[in-house]
Amino acid sequence: MDNDTNTLYIPMGVKTENEFFSGFGKKELIQALIGTMFGGIVSVIIFIVSGNVAYTMIGVLSGIAGSVMMTTKDQYNMSVVTQVANLVRFSRSQKHYPYVYGNEWEVY
Repeated sequence: MDNDTNTLYIPMGVKTENEFFSGFGKKELIQALIGTMFGGIVSVIIFIVSGNVAYTMIGVLSGIAGSVMMTTKDQYNMSVVTQVANLVRFSRSQKHYPYVYGNEWEVY
């Protein structure tokens, strides 16, 4: 008998969905668009306050680049947004039990 029929083959590096470039798919595009809209709103506020077009364009371009960088997944399939979400979920799951000193030799 052939031993190859009894072994399990697990492929590595197979992506479950199509990507525009490495680590950036449809889900990340939607997240990046939301971040870009937020950056656009901040840039409009900067334009209203300062009236300077250069600052506004730097804000818009920084918002686009930053949102794409924060949503792109790395080799461990984690993005900055995912890591922050995991940190928030972990901190909310932690319970705080303050220590209350009691006299252990006291009879009740």
